[in-house]
Amino acid sequence: MAKPFRGVINVDVTQSVPDWEPYTQPIAPEGTPSVLYITLDDVGYSAMGAYGGLIETPNIDRIAGRGLTYTNFHTTALCSPTRSCLMTGRNHTTNGMATITEAASGFPSSNGHIPFECATIAEVLGERGWNTYMVGKWHLTAEDEMNMASRKTQWPVGRGFERFYGFLGAETNQWYPDLVYDNHPVDQPRSPEAGYHLTEDLADKALEFIRDAKAVAPDKPFFLYFCPGACHAPHHAPKEWIDKFRGKFDMGYEAYREQVFQRQKQLGIVTGQAELSPINPYINDKSADGKDWPELDTVRPWDTLADGEKRLFSRMAEVYAGFLAHADHQIGRLLDYLEASGQLDNTIIVLVSDNGASGEGGPNGSVNENKIFNGLPDDIEANLPYLDELGGPATYNHYPTGWAWAFNTPFKLWKRYSNWEGGTADPMIVSWPARVTGSGLRRQYVHAIDIVPTLYSVLGIDPPEMVKGYTQHPLEGISFDATFNDEHATTDKQTQFYSMGGTRAIWHQGWKAAAVSPAAPDAWARYASQRWELFNTEEDPSECHDLAGERPEKLRELVEVWWAQAGQYGALPLENRNVVEILTTGRPQLTRPRTRYVYYPGTAEVPESVAPNVRNRSYTIAVEVTIDSVDAAGVLFAHGSRFGGHALYLKDGKLRYCYNFVGEQEQIVESALPVPTGHVVLSATFEREGDSMPAEGTLTLHIRDREAGRGRIRTQPGKFSIAGEGLNIGKDSGEPVTGDYPGQAPWPFTGGSIKRAAIDVSGEAFVDLANEVRLAFMRD
Repeated sequence: MAKPFRGVINVDVTQSVPDWEPYTQPIAPEGTPSVLYITLDDVGYSAMGAYGGLIETPNIDRIAGRGLTYTNFHTTALCSPTRSCLMTGRNHTTNGMATITEAASGFPSSNGHIPFECATIAEVLGERGWNTYMVGKWHLTAEDEMNMASRKTQWPVGRGFERFYGFLGAETNQWYPDLVYDNHPVDQPRSPEAGYHLTEDLADKALEFIRDAKAVAPDKPFFLYFCPGACHAPHHAPKEWIDKFRGKFDMGYEAYREQVFQRQKQLGIVTGQAELSPINPYINDKSADGKDWPELDTVRPWDTLADGEKRLFSRMAEVYAGFLAHADHQIGRLLDYLEASGQLDNTIIVLVSDNGASGEGGPNGSVNENKIFNGLPDDIEANLPYLDELGGPATYNHYPTGWAWAFNTPFKLWKRYSNWEGGTADPMIVSWPARVTGSGLRRQYVHAIDIVPTLYSVLGIDPPEMVKGYTQHPLEGISFDATFNDEHATTDKQTQFYSMGGTRAIWHQGWKAAAVSPAAPDAWARYASQRWELFNTEEDPSECHDLAGERPEKLRELVEVWWAQAGQYGALPLENRNVVEILTTGRPQLTRPRTRYVYYPGTAEVPESVAPNVRNRSYTIAVEVTIDSVDAAGVLFAHGSRFGGHALYLKDGKLRYCYNFVGEQEQIVESALPVPTGHVVLSATFEREGDSMPAEGTLTLHIRDREAGRGRIRTQPGKFSIAGEGLNIGKDSGEPVTGDYPGQAPWPFTGGSIKRAAIDVSGEAFVDLANEVRLAFMRD
């Protein structure tokens, strides 16, 4: 609320009394702590050393050594939903984030927009005198709003952060990221060959943001939300970090689990009552209509693998370990700065992972995850030659489900599964030496929604009733600050409900009910007839003993509590479609789909979500240029990357078109004729032939209206990427579609000028389009 003016106004200034309070920036009380909120991605429960894992994370250990390690912390099992809880202190369904933003379904529970009635902690702290910075992964903006034409109210700078540097979507290439600085896209500062890696860049910017303000106001506290892409796929890390772990996972994922479980018991991370959950616990379950458990969500026993598969799978774990250890090193740089500048003791540090380790690589993992997104099989024999390139720019890799299971020891399953601990049990470490004087373990049940209320409590902030003119929805989390200096303290938390992609569970007063369903609902989504399991989490924390048959009355009680909570927190409707139906659902667009698109050079990259959809259809790309020199060369049009995309460019005086099929095959068609100087329209037309999938047909090049070359190509059935690598005119920012470009990054068009480019997806014949393009160009 704006403060009223309390001065006195008369005719002239000398007879009036000023009041500066309504116009003064908010100033936090002296001694107010800063907050460093670190959110790791897909790290799982048992990867890092502090939780018994075999991956050395000395800087995270530093935080744990001066703080509290919570062994019973939980998330929603998926990134956008959890991150909304971490930001607001409300349940994901209250936040409109029942699933990731890309899969929103258009209901209050699932629309991809955090209501302004659920203010973020950045919005609240910013009004009370903190500088607020966000660095890294956001993933809280609807896909149709991640572009330069959209409103930016759901971008970080629109939700309370004064400065932002990172990426908006689910994932990004760590060597060639899709960077946004505040409210506009930017290119990365250097290439991988010059030593670039995203996590280092994020740490650089985090330090820059803090130092910028401290140079002016050294006592002003900050709130830094630091969210590296580690360890979400693609698993990318400098080779020297990967090689630190060479041979350390050769024992296989089952043996890893055994070793880590013993370490967890020694450290006290798990109690003596915990057991190691079995491999593939639900492989024999069937849906109500007889469907088998999905093979993609199973683990291949290590002793059934061929020697080459073991080498490949072990290297995939080494890459993941190098990725996490490298991120830990960047966290260490933040800690070193805070310590050297005298800020560390009075900085509250909260470190979490947003969900369990990810099983999205399937039983065999992947060297190029884009093949999975396009529904194409990943051939292990074809992947073996990439063994030494894993984690580098030439791969877009993900480990197999066996390692997801291992990095969630002792629990079963993984990310996406809100019904079991493998999806929801995660690390949380809290440090604040100025107030939390001891260190050690805490076993109280805590959820992501509880962190914001806890921070408000220890910062002395009453949850505001109104923020930016919006009446606030009550906080739904429960503060656990009583545990900071009392390991035996109880909290008021009694219940936590879970719902994610058709999976469901409820924790209530130490008991848990879990509906048996894979995290791909479809045929399993017969909610009235689903089987439920019952666990006593105090005596069986790893959920190995189903008590549903012994305690049916307790199970009925908990199922009723689930439905009551689902109603209270607006969780309905539940998802019951398959993945393809979910991802292809029509969602809002800023403009209506059209068949002709016109673009100009010198503009921002166009994200794939709002670029022309050329999938499985005929299309034409036409570019109007003026050629000043016979040496003209470079990119005219590019969309995508080395893992899938297409480009039109000049090289050696010829017109070339490359369609890179999911990174497997660069299909290049070259003109037989040289490109003349002067004004010219250069184009490529793909005519789909038949109904085969992937779509195949003929690609024809034209120089003006004359055919200049042709070749047969096949095109991808799905997107060029799950996130990023959009459309560019006159250059190819980030990772190139092809290695055939002339010149150096970003391979700009030189030796002439581009007036504009047109992309047509109407399916009309080339001659008609060419004539229309010429007429349009003449009019402008």
